[in-house]
Amino acid sequence: MVTSGLIQFDDWADIYASRVETMRTSAVRDLFAAASRSDIISLSGGMPDIARLPLDKVSEVAANAVKKEGVSGLQYGDTTGREQTKAVICRLMEDSDIHIKPEDLIVTTGAQQALDLLGKTFIDVGDVVITEGPTYLGALQAFSAYQPDVHTIEFDDEGMRMDLLEAELKKLGKRTVKFIYTIPTFQNPGGVTMSLERRKRLLELAHEYEVLVIEDDPYGRLRFEGEPEPCLRAMDDDVIYLGTVSKVFAPGLRTGWIIAPHPILQKIKMVKQGTDLCGSALNQVIVEHYFNDTPWKETLANINVKYWERRDAMLAALEEFFPPEARWTHPCGGFFVWVTLPEYVDTVQMLSVALENGVIFVPGDGCYPAGSGKGRNAMRIAFCYEEPEKLREAIRRLSMVIEERMALYRAFINAGAL
Repeated sequence: MVTSGLIQFDDWADIYASRVETMRTSAVRDLFAAASRSDIISLSGGMPDIARLPLDKVSEVAANAVKKEGVSGLQYGDTTGREQTKAVICRLMEDSDIHIKPEDLIVTTGAQQALDLLGKTFIDVGDVVITEGPTYLGALQAFSAYQPDVHTIEFDDEGMRMDLLEAELKKLGKRTVKFIYTIPTFQNPGGVTMSLERRKRLLELAHEYEVLVIEDDPYGRLRFEGEPEPCLRAMDDDVIYLGTVSKVFAPGLRTGWIIAPHPILQKIKMVKQGTDLCGSALNQVIVEHYFNDTPWKETLANINVKYWERRDAMLAALEEFFPPEARWTHPCGGFFVWVTLPEYVDTVQMLSVALENGVIFVPGDGCYPAGSGKGRNAMRIAFCYEEPEKLREAIRRLSMVIEERMALYRAFINAGAL
């Protein structure tokens, strides 16, 4: 590494794999350092409120993971996960009307690893995949390593628009799309939920055009309003389902899972062996004991009430402070609200000013494929972590930054400069 002043030259620049050139860092992870500052109110990360967990019970669970399991929790394990953990996941899935056996799933190091494994298993350079637009930025990051051609489909208050999806599939033709990736319930970043009719139509189109559907469901249990829609996997056994304990227990345990048809699971198993041999047995044991030995549903219900209060506080603040030109979603669960501003407001440029004013968010362009040019006038804001009074203050500060940008634009218009 050669350094000259403030410039660092990379002596290894010519030997990196071409896929690295197409990758970009996570906007949320990059903001974590700023979010940890005491003077910053963070609307950026989708962090669950783990401080409300019964920490005495969790401590007991963690201790029992070693005491009761002995060395098995500290040893290598099976690539697909511990049988006991898979049995717990099967019981969790019954709540969502998904009836499976342990051999129908693979335990992963969080749902994020599941996304990477699916990308590695299915995507060749240039392959077409379809996602909602905007979509989960971590999925885009995971898929980008394998250099797909990502096509995005807009959503509205009822989720992904099936008219636009059908038109895209007609244009592309049968068996030309590797998979459709969707977060149908409390979508990240939009917060919207796909209606039952659209879920049915999505599965019809998937069969008609012979394309896989990947259902990512990290937020399904975080409902605090309205009636639940069925999981896509509950409607069709060909759907690949991704789950995680990160939002209902502890993200630090990095425990998720993939449910898929057996031929697909066999391929994923081979890929996973080359990735990590096996996941953390100790973390899986802790998960087993938490869901077996604590009143976790009661705990989650209490936490959901807090999320509900925070969602209401954010929506009320948006109504109070944001300009009439702004539009935003109204989630019935999950963590996020998606805000769309006038086209001339660039949230990427606005972020540094917002940071100076003590608030951070995720600019919308990170929720679209790199180079698409979309989402620069939008933002993802999270209501899950901060208390209601801080959320109101954050929205007030953010509104001042937005109004300043809009006033500047109007001044340029009046001066004839634009």
